[in-house]
Amino acid sequence: MAFGAPAIGSTLFSRLFRPFSTSSPILSLTSESASRDMSDNTQKATLAAGCFWGVEHLFRKNFGNGKGLLDAKVGYSGGSTSSPSYRAVCTGQTGHAEAVQITFDPSVVSYRSLLEFFYRMHDPTTKDRQGPDVGTQYRSAIFTHGDEQQKVAEEVTEKVSKEWYKQPVSTQIIPAGQWWDAEEYHQLYLDKNPSGYECPAHFVRNFPPLSA
Repeated sequence: MAFGAPAIGSTLFSRLFRPFSTSSPILSLTSESASRDMSDNTQKATLAAGCFWGVEHLFRKNFGNGKGLLDAKVGYSGGSTSSPSYRAVCTGQTGHAEAVQITFDPSVVSYRSLLEFFYRMHDPTTKDRQGPDVGTQYRSAIFTHGDEQQKVAEEVTEKVSKEWYKQPVSTQIIPAGQWWDAEEYHQLYLDKNPSGYECPAHFVRNFPPLSA
């Protein structure tokens, strides 16, 4: 993922010289879950779709404010390295993907609806890549929590491939393993840095509804 801070730099420049820490003051922002009690009937969805703060931002924008999303955090999943740092993940050697873990209320929004949005907001046809961000850490993946999520993910992915993209998608569907929170400065990054880098592949595509 790239940081778009240097006004004179190209996307490539900003990707290569993204910072690994921040020295500027950070706004104190709390997640939506801090202001309300979470229902006992909550579920998690763990998804990877490229630059993780852009994914988090779009999910919060579309499912926050009472639309089912209770919390969202960015982090690392799918690899073999314990307690990975952002610097290590950026090398592509840890096996981890930049990911988002969403806590949601299934009585308000279904897991299927979240997955359909996931497939609308990024390009699942580009293997290990989203826009200018290239590497296994930017792969498309659904990390499932239980058999029911695995089944829904496989069904939605098959329909998306046939009805929306008209070609196979590269998205991995695998059971969720260990989750590692990313560094604090990555959390709610685009709220703290409104002019920060956003992957050009992250936008909501206008597809017709999937078949039942």
